[in-house]
Amino acid sequence: MSTLPEQPPTAATPSPAERALDRALRVAGGVVTVWAGVLLALLELIFATWAWNIVQGLSGVAQALVGIGSVAVGVAAVVASTVLLGSYARRSTGGRWAIVLAALPWFVVIVAGGVRTVEGDLALVGDNVLGLALIVAGAITFAVVGFRQLVTPPPVR
Repeated sequence: MSTLPEQPPTAATPSPAERALDRALRVAGGVVTVWAGVLLALLELIFATWAWNIVQGLSGVAQALVGIGSVAVGVAAVVASTVLLGSYARRSTGGRWAIVLAALPWFVVIVAGGVRTVEGDLALVGDNVLGLALIVAGAITFAVVGFRQLVTPPPVR
């Protein structure tokens, strides 16, 4: 009869091939996260421009109802997609800093949407309240998700 408690089995150290595969998957997850940030920003710009054109074409009560509905749906979609993207970024790369991989390209595309092109096109105009609401919602959500990921302790493996 032994008086020492039984020790749990220790995990075997991964082989070099397993470490290389893990690193490759994390890099691929980071690349997908960057492109998802770009895609998310482009979809937000397209939605903001499209919905704002529809709202401008209406008048009276219809304009107010469609405008309020567009803001509510758009902001909810931006917040939900940003939270999901932040969760994916952390899980796919394994790093708490991974939200930056999505946030930086998102901000670059949003800023580019506010700059007039040579042809005179402008994705976000100053009177597009919906676009401004989506930008603020996205920026605040990225900040909150990033802060939460940085302050929460890493999971025990």
